[in-house]
Amino acid sequence: MAFPHQILLLAVLHLCSLSVWAKVELTMDETVEAYRGDLVQIPCQYNFTDNAKPSLVMIQWFVKAAKSGLRTRIFYSDNDQEMVDGDTEYSTRIQVNSDPQGSVLTLQDVLLLDEREFICQVNGLAAGNAEGRTNLRVFAPPQPPVIEGVLTGISVTNEALSKVATCEAQNSFPKPNITWYRNDLPLVPAQGYVNVVTLVSREPEGFFTVQSELQYKVVREDRHARFTCEVHYLVPGAARTAESRDVNITVHYPTTMVELWKESPPGPVKEGDTVELRCHGDGNPPPPFIFNREQEPEGALGSSGDVLVLTEVTRSDSGVYQCRPQDSQSRASVMGDMLLTVHYLDPVVVVPRDSEVMFKGESLTATCNALSSLETTAVWYKNGKQVGRGHTLTLADATYATSGEYVCEVTVPSLPALRTSGSVHIIVQGAPQLSEEREVELEEATGRLVNLSCEAQGHPLPTISWSIVGTQTWREVVNRASENTAHSVVSVKVTSDVSALCNASNDMGAEVKSFRITAIPLASPPPVPHSPAEGSGVVIVVIILSLLLLAILGSVVYFLHKKGKIPCGRSGKQEITKEMLSKDDIVVELQADPKAEQAELLKGANGAPKAPADQEVELKK
Repeated sequence: MAFPHQILLLAVLHLCSLSVWAKVELTMDETVEAYRGDLVQIPCQYNFTDNAKPSLVMIQWFVKAAKSGLRTRIFYSDNDQEMVDGDTEYSTRIQVNSDPQGSVLTLQDVLLLDEREFICQVNGLAAGNAEGRTNLRVFAPPQPPVIEGVLTGISVTNEALSKVATCEAQNSFPKPNITWYRNDLPLVPAQGYVNVVTLVSREPEGFFTVQSELQYKVVREDRHARFTCEVHYLVPGAARTAESRDVNITVHYPTTMVELWKESPPGPVKEGDTVELRCHGDGNPPPPFIFNREQEPEGALGSSGDVLVLTEVTRSDSGVYQCRPQDSQSRASVMGDMLLTVHYLDPVVVVPRDSEVMFKGESLTATCNALSSLETTAVWYKNGKQVGRGHTLTLADATYATSGEYVCEVTVPSLPALRTSGSVHIIVQGAPQLSEEREVELEEATGRLVNLSCEAQGHPLPTISWSIVGTQTWREVVNRASENTAHSVVSVKVTSDVSALCNASNDMGAEVKSFRITAIPLASPPPVPHSPAEGSGVVIVVIILSLLLLAILGSVVYFLHKKGKIPCGRSGKQEITKEMLSKDDIVVELQADPKAEQAELLKGANGAPKAPADQEVELKK
């Protein structure tokens, strides 16, 4: 609102300008750019020409509405005062600094609505007046673009263009642009191939939001394509872009090629296996398949999607198998096939069958064969040990050791799981044959037990009997038989010379084995020899015992003499002597000191003790 004196001053200024015109040079930037929310300065430089020095300078700032073009004053100043106009959107956001050379408008917290024309007017009354304009441009970069691909599958058979993806750029100023790319190559709108639908909206705050939809004629090769969108937007002094992430689409297309193969088992197939055949086509989505054997109606075989299961196959299941897609879009000629071969190995046939009887010395050729779809090999075994290779086995010059069971095992080298076996039992017939020497001679001490063994082979099984002469004490302790071998053992007690006969016989003949045992009497045990050291010890013991007896006898005689039982003197001695002579004619003379006598007996020639052997001889004397 202008005051009265200001109105008067303007009127005077207008009259003066009509009478006297002076030029004012005013300089302003044509455009000033700023980000939303920034602080921006708009300078206004002026200069009065012709050395005019106005006594009063008035400066006013205006903004011009973008749509209506109406001007609104936002600032006024003269020599005496400065004033920011109230009741405008700039009342609290601007600040103006002026000096004799110009004025600078500072705008804080720039808004999108601030993108408009700012007018600076300078009036020096008689010195002249002028005004300048600056366009303020405000920028706000968009948020990162958001792209969404179509989640459902898109068929290549669609005649119209299909929606592929959408891209959105939000909160941008000024309005951004969106470009589409396929595998980093831009997509240009083309009739019948590419179309872009763009939707622009403006938020209450002034931001722009741009939505773009890509419509595209999808082909089979797009199943691996990458689609992106790129946003182009402006910033102060430059242009920038922001790229979205990649998206892929699901492309539906008919099947043009089908392949059929054996999923399991790995390797060749044999009878009894469970076989899985899998069918695969290049269409998307994979269609269900129908299976059949060649020359049979379609769908004659049950299946589960893309798999055909054949359980416990036999050779009759061999043949050509086929599969084809069951969808309506695929051509009828699209088909996959394969040859399935089921290998087999029949039970083995052994000739001769079961068992065969041979005579000793004869020869026999056995054969072993099994019908198979593959090449076979045969191996012969007896008692777990290999005895031959090949489909024939020759047994020459048969002996009893030839008897037994021969097993023929037939295998398929290329398919080891295929194997079969058969057997033949060989019996060698003949008279008994003793496995040991025919005559046996032995020597044995009387009273001892001797085991006699007799073993015979033959067919029919030999019977063993014993004939024993020379002892009644014998018994059979072993009697056992196998298929063609008889074995007997008898225990014989030797009381005298013994003769024994082992008789082995069957329907084909007999053989005898003889035993002769010579009895040896038991001898007395020989004397036990003594070493010189043992003899010397015996002599010493005898001497000691003799001395003890003499000492006891002396004590008795002395005791009787004291009691008066034995008279002293020579007469008493003679009576005793006579009495003893009359009994056993042995005279014994007692000496007073038996120890002295013993010592004399033990002395040698030079007074030294005698050797133990000499002492023994002396005592015997």
